[in-house]
Amino acid sequence: GAKALVMPSHPGDDHPIRLAIVISHPIQHFCPQYSSWSRIAGIDLRVFFASQHGLTTYFDKDFAALIRWDGLALNFPHEFLPGAAERPITSSLDVPSVGGRLAEFRPHVLCVYGYSQRLQRRAASWARSAQVPLLMVMDSQLRSKRSWIRRVLKAFPVPALLGRVDRFLTVGDANEAYLRHYGIADERFVRCYLPIDVESFDQVHGTWSNSRNAVRSQHGIPDHHHVVLMVGKLAEQKRQQDLVAFSNQIGRLRADVTVLLAGSGQRERELQRLIRIHGPGGVILAGFVQPKVLAGYYAAADIYVHCSEVDAYPLAVSEAVYSGLPVVLSDRCGNFGPSDSVRPGLNGYVYPCGDVDAMTSALSRLLESPDRRVAMGHASRSIGIRNQRLSHGDALLQALDSLGLTVSQRPTTEIPDSSGNSCD
Repeated sequence: GAKALVMPSHPGDDHPIRLAIVISHPIQHFCPQYSSWSRIAGIDLRVFFASQHGLTTYFDKDFAALIRWDGLALNFPHEFLPGAAERPITSSLDVPSVGGRLAEFRPHVLCVYGYSQRLQRRAASWARSAQVPLLMVMDSQLRSKRSWIRRVLKAFPVPALLGRVDRFLTVGDANEAYLRHYGIADERFVRCYLPIDVESFDQVHGTWSNSRNAVRSQHGIPDHHHVVLMVGKLAEQKRQQDLVAFSNQIGRLRADVTVLLAGSGQRERELQRLIRIHGPGGVILAGFVQPKVLAGYYAAADIYVHCSEVDAYPLAVSEAVYSGLPVVLSDRCGNFGPSDSVRPGLNGYVYPCGDVDAMTSALSRLLESPDRRVAMGHASRSIGIRNQRLSHGDALLQALDSLGLTVSQRPTTEIPDSSGNSCD
């Protein structure tokens, strides 16, 4: 795909800013963001997908099930790079022709996702050669345990790779700490957060009581029960067994707490064996839940918990915060910090990963205080709305403006204000 490099014309009234995005495949939470970005007047967006993975049914070994992402809308300018139909998603993902396709599009700015895939490194190299500003999105953080070998291997090449990026669309406090660790100055950070499908969640928010009642009725959960929800694959690193242990303990004291686990995976049988009470008043294994339906599960919940020991920036936490839930979070997750999605003491609590007693203590504080749950829920909703405004357009505009590529128009995606009113 080698072609002569042609510098793009300078954007102006007659020449919108051309934004190219190179990514592995359609991902269910990024596609709504691209849709929002494409509707910003003055931006000509094109997403280049390396693979069609996810558009058709496939077997996911972590979910231990056949998966098809229903409702995945590609309602934004995009193209699939040659060979996309047969290309699997692996660590060696690469499309040598990506440079040629970018040269034909002639972007004013390019956005890539991390540096682990050859595809992303190749696209970043093209941007450097073409003198096109480079944006990067990644969720890397230092809270998960890393071997000394891994740390040593990354000590030299990573700063060199990151040093070539003009702006980082960062996802939170832990992500920015990771970048500082490798020598990146704060001036190159633009806080963006990870996107969620806000339109799906806003539809549920508009009929909150109906959605809450429908999911509770589906699983036989009484109205007076307190529902503790966790969303994610039933995998070892997610540690759902900690919530089962919590249920087994608290079930001896009260019968009105139901743990709802949304997700499937290889550990389902093991979890089944650990559960003392199956169903309401104990643990409900809901199985795999499609993203378009998932918003109703947050509506049915009173508290959200994420127990993972390895989870860079779990999307479910962002969804729970946007849904207005207080959050109890393992300290290995990347979503908490003084300016992050979960702010300890304001809209949730953080506990040492694997410490079931500490997790139980945090949950008990919320279960025993309706006022605290409501206050933290309101704080979550306000934080979630602000985060998604950034993710669906405001952060992109800030990044472009800092590069001298100013767009006068605001995003057109409607995200409600903190009072629940929809506004532009």
